[in-house]
Amino acid sequence: MVYCSPMKIKDASYIISNADYTQCPKPDRPEYAFIGRSNVGKSSLLNMLTGKRALAKTSSAPGKTQLINHFEVISGKKSWYMVDLPGYGYAKVAQSSRRRWEQMIENYIRKRENLVCLFVLIDSRHEPQKIDLEFLNDLGKWEVPFALVFTKSDKNKPGATVRNVKAFIQALKEHWEEAPPFFVTSALSAEGKDLVLDYIGNLNEDAASKG
Repeated sequence: MVYCSPMKIKDASYIISNADYTQCPKPDRPEYAFIGRSNVGKSSLLNMLTGKRALAKTSSAPGKTQLINHFEVISGKKSWYMVDLPGYGYAKVAQSSRRRWEQMIENYIRKRENLVCLFVLIDSRHEPQKIDLEFLNDLGKWEVPFALVFTKSDKNKPGATVRNVKAFIQALKEHWEEAPPFFVTSALSAEGKDLVLDYIGNLNEDAASKG
């Protein structure tokens, strides 16, 4: 992977929302999608990464995001897409709606040709959850490149965050030969912001060198 200097985001703006990957913007630039269990702090993370408090709408109600939401991000002289995907694991949603969302998400993840990396958000306050591990195993079967983002570290005692992250990585290794890249973040303190953005910057440079 090519090294690049720390990424600085100049601007970020909402583009479009839709329920079908075929209606997404033209796949003419790198794209990074963010997904996780409902209410894992996804919108807050996107706002923190871009430095725009109201870019992605936040809500305390699980299942608020129900569409594929595209944002254009400009860094340096380049632009790329950031995508806010619906969460998985809806506990209070009708089975028919749940299946529709699951199919929409799977189609996007497996068929979106310019998706460089899927960032899977994990709540650092909890011990490994079966639903998260099963979702990651699906990504492995689909051969989708991904990285982990542990959220809400500020709501934990530091020792608890470390324990939960280690436990999750250990659980993951039961089915994986090695752990994927992972980051510990806080939307409140901006912990992990530079590391995630630098990782995206490196992937952008890598994609450009191959293109």
